[in-house]
Amino acid sequence: MSAWNDAVPQAPSVKAHSRGENTRAIEFHYDVSNTFYALWLDRSMVYSCAYFEQADSTLEAAQEAKLDHICRKLQLQPGDTLLDVGCGWGALAIHAARHYGVVAHGITLSAQQHALAGQRIAEAGLQTVVTVALCDYRDLPSTAQYNKVASVGMFEHVGLENLPLYFSCIARVLKPGGLFLNHGITHDVEGWGTTLCTRFINRYVFPDGQLDTISNIQRHMEHSGFEIGDVEALRSHYALTLRHWVARLERHHTEALHHVSEAVFRIWRLYMAASALNFESGELGLYQVLATKRDNGTSRLPLTRRYLYPPQPAGVQ
Repeated sequence: MSAWNDAVPQAPSVKAHSRGENTRAIEFHYDVSNTFYALWLDRSMVYSCAYFEQADSTLEAAQEAKLDHICRKLQLQPGDTLLDVGCGWGALAIHAARHYGVVAHGITLSAQQHALAGQRIAEAGLQTVVTVALCDYRDLPSTAQYNKVASVGMFEHVGLENLPLYFSCIARVLKPGGLFLNHGITHDVEGWGTTLCTRFINRYVFPDGQLDTISNIQRHMEHSGFEIGDVEALRSHYALTLRHWVARLERHHTEALHHVSEAVFRIWRLYMAASALNFESGELGLYQVLATKRDNGTSRLPLTRRYLYPPQPAGVQ
């Protein structure tokens, strides 16, 4: 056991999910190496559940479809101001600006993500409409500045006790009637108990990761002034996503060892393969929750869901 512990970096302890603890946790997980992630993610480096319109879609196609699915749910259009909370390497903000004409701002706690996102924004020539900043969600402005907010794969890091604060911070920066899409992983039981699985995740992968049921997540959102407009379950999509990631990681084993140790490589492979099984069994879930910041009863959502699904070319089923 001591040899194993010497070979695998152990995560910093997270007890209160303070600013410092969350920053160190994000550094532990996301600042491994941008190149390491690029070995097994899609070209846009989207590190969250893809959206498979067909089971045999490529990962690239499924991740682009996911970005489009989010943009359509938020009804993005030119002139919108979009905040991307936990923006990763900037894929959503870049996609939304390029294809929907919005002005986008992303925040992250990862220095490596921040640097690469800035580089990719510059390469896309979008510096005037897309910005990224190193910022904790608790340090977001105190005034409503955005009419659309997305949070993709982020709220799992804030800690269950901080969920009311997290959603209230989102509500604070969102204009009345604005739309908020929360995309993230849930658990089939309440709370984050101490088990072999949770100890493994928190010690070796996500130091600050904690999950809860979708009903509790929605309750916190409602208490923060959001009206739930649409809830979509995508757990089968995450199982497919993870199997793509594992296959790609295995194909790039030799290259990965230029960036991480063999022990760390095995940790990641085990973590993602086990997660795929947990999504397939239903122990883990993935939900997109679309909500509106309450505004005197006015609803900004269309009467039907048809706007989410653009017409298919003739002959496509």
